[in-house]
Parts: sequence; C-alpha cells; structure tokens
Amino acid sequence: MNITQKLKVLWKHPLIELLKHNRGNPRTLILMEPLWGIPYNLIAPFATLYMYTQGITDVQIGLILSVSMVVQVLFSFFGGIITDKLGRKFTTMMGDFFGWSVACLIWAVSDNFWFFLTAVLFNSFEQINQTAWYCLLIEDADSKDLIGIYTWVNIGGLIAIFFAPISGLLINSFTVVPVVRVLYFVFALNMLIKVIVTFRYCEETRQGKIRMAETKDHSVLKLLFEYKDLIPKVLMNKEIMKVLIVSVILHIANLVSTSFFSLYVTQRLGIENRYLAFFPILNAAVMLLFMIGIQHRLESVKFRIPMWIGLVLYAACSILLILTPSRSMVFIIIYVFVGAVASALVMPRKDALLQLNINPGERARINALIMSFTIAFASPFGYFAGWLSSIDRRLPFVFTFTIYIIAILIVGRIRDPEFADENEAEDGSTKGCR
Repeated sequence: MNITQKLKVLWKHPLIELLKHNRGNPRTLILMEPLWGIPYNLIAPFATLYMYTQGITDVQIGLILSVSMVVQVLFSFFGGIITDKLGRKFTTMMGDFFGWSVACLIWAVSDNFWFFLTAVLFNSFEQINQTAWYCLLIEDADSKDLIGIYTWVNIGGLIAIFFAPISGLLINSFTVVPVVRVLYFVFALNMLIKVIVTFRYCEETRQGKIRMAETKDHSVLKLLFEYKDLIPKVLMNKEIMKVLIVSVILHIANLVSTSFFSLYVTQRLGIENRYLAFFPILNAAVMLLFMIGIQHRLESVKFRIPMWIGLVLYAACSILLILTPSRSMVFIIIYVFVGAVASALVMPRKDALLQLNINPGERARINALIMSFTIAFASPFGYFAGWLSSIDRRLPFVFTFTIYIIAILIVGRIRDPEFADENEAEDGSTKGCR
C-alpha cells in the first residue's frame, strides 16, 4: 500500500469522519485544544521549580495550592449558574481570557509570593470555563458521537505531551526563569487567539439559548437557592451517583499516582531522574495508538465492559508497581503500557457516560455540582497519600488498588444508556435522566 492509499484509508477513519460530520462547535473546540495543551505541557513540569527558584518557600507553595483548591471549589459551584445566565460561548471566552490569558501574563512577570497568588486566583476562573466548555462541546452533538468527541479531546492532550521535552532542552541552555517566562507569554497569546477563534467560529448551543432566556430575570442568589431542589435530585439518581463515585475515585487515584509515582520509582526502585520524562511520552504514545487503532472497534460493546476491563487493568498496575523489583525498568515500562491502555478504555467512556445520564436542561448546573464535589472530596487525599508514603512508599499504591476495587464493583452495576435524541429533552424540563 503506497502513501496515497494510506492517506485515503486514514481520511476514512471513524474519528476523522466524526470531525467531518460535526462541523460546528465540536470540531472547532477539538482543533483548538493544542493551543492550550502544548504550552501547558511545556510549562507544567517546571511550574513549581519556577516559583522555588525565585525564592518562594515550600510553605508558601503549599499555601498557594491550598488557596487555589478552595477558590476552585467555589468557582466550580457558581460555574453552572454563570454558564446558564451568560451562555456557554461567552462564559468559555471569559474563562479562557481571565483564567488563562490574564493569569499567564501575571505568571510571566511574577517574582514574589503575592504575584504568584494573584495568578493562581485568576487561573481559578478556569473552573467556570470547564463547565461552559464541556456544554459548548457536546450539547449540539449527537449522543452516539460522545465517545468519539471525548476521545478527540484526550488525543489533543496526548499529542501536546510530545512537546514537553522541548522546555527541558531550552532550560538546559538558558535556565528555568527566563525560559518559563517566555513560555507563559506564549501561553497567554495562545489563549487570546483561542478566545478570538471561539468568538468567530463557535455558536451558542440550543440548550444554552433556552437557559439564558429562562434565567434572564433571575438573580444569581435566586438561582443559587434553587440548588436546594437540584441537589436532592442528583443524589437520588442512582445512575448519576454511580458514575460520580467512579469519577471521584479516578480523580483521587490520578492525584495519588501523579504525585507519588516519580518519588516511588526514584527513591525506592532506584530509577535515575533522567528517565522520568520518558514515561509520560510512552504513556501518550500507547494511548494514541489505542485510541486511533482500536477505540472505534469497541463501539458495539458500549460502556460497561470496556470500563470494567480498564479498571481491572488499573488495579493490576497498582499491584505490578508494588511488586516491581529494584532497578527493573522492564516492569515499569509494562506498568506504563498497561496503565495507558486502561486510561484509553476508561476516561472517554466515563466522561460520555456522565453526560448521557444528565438531564440536558440542567447540564450546566449539574456539571458544576459534580466538579465542585469532585475537587472538594478529593482534596484531603493528597495529604493522606503523603502520610502513607512517609510510612512506606508502597502504601499510596496499595490505597489506589483498594479504591480501584471499589470502582470495579460499582461499574459492574452500571447500566449501558440508550442513545436517544437529545433534542427531545432540550425544552429545559426536569424529566428524569436517561
């Protein structure tokens, strides 16, 4: 098969067909995702070092993170109300501008505690943006396309990871502070471009227009008071609660694994620091190959079975890491490989399943509640995992194994939703979720 034939086959790939079919908001937002993902992945490994190099102490860094978590919970809680009143499109633009463009400009010139704290507070606007962005992404799309759309979102983030070593090379030549300052300026410019593209090529969703009309004459306090009726409905919906608990478990497990994997493999297993940058790239490569080559072949088995298999693989990863002998790079590569397959199976389906079980008329506020609950509930587990690690570096992964088992049991009781025409529920009614 020559190159031309290969390109023709690739052009007919189901994921490409999905982009061609979804010409509106989904395609625009998916194609713009690298504007955020590439600079984020260039900066993320060095963000803490950037602060520390400029004299910010460990205690101050911890305080900044704690304040950030509290403000994020608050902003997430109000995110649904703001998204309904101002619209999905405008709120997304506002979140990108204040939460990223302005925040990155402040980070770029920061040289003391108060500048860094101010940047983090502006960045918390991003929690409002998350609710609006997801609504703008999927509300006018067909429900059968949701797994594919979330797969594309994951692919956008994965591709960006391959750019991460560039910042390391630059820092080796020019030191941390000047390189990260320039990267933050580039990040700010990218997000400004993203705001302009969103304004030009995205449209307010049908459900967004309905909610803007319904909330036009309602104050924020009145809409906030309505949560007293909405929260019990969410808590009594068994399918939402099952997926929500699984989402929280995955968030906690990811928090623990991300925070303590590098410490575990370097301090306990004796792997050299220079290999750490290799593992995220391997993870991204495996996930990309799986999502492009296999993901679309699993459509017939829907949600529960792939998610269950993925969670079993996650649990196996925890055990594998605990049993890995010292300096055994092969075992760690297997751990990364299996974990990447598990992520490819679980993450797009978890996100799609959650949206399919939400009443479209209350999507913004329910998503905001879920985000607030997830962040608030997960926040203490960073400290808990740190305490476990101080006793024995294997214990955080014993903990992740335990909560993965809980998730496996819950997913075994989840029902596969039927793909329905979402327009039937776009009258803003309070019908039960699918």
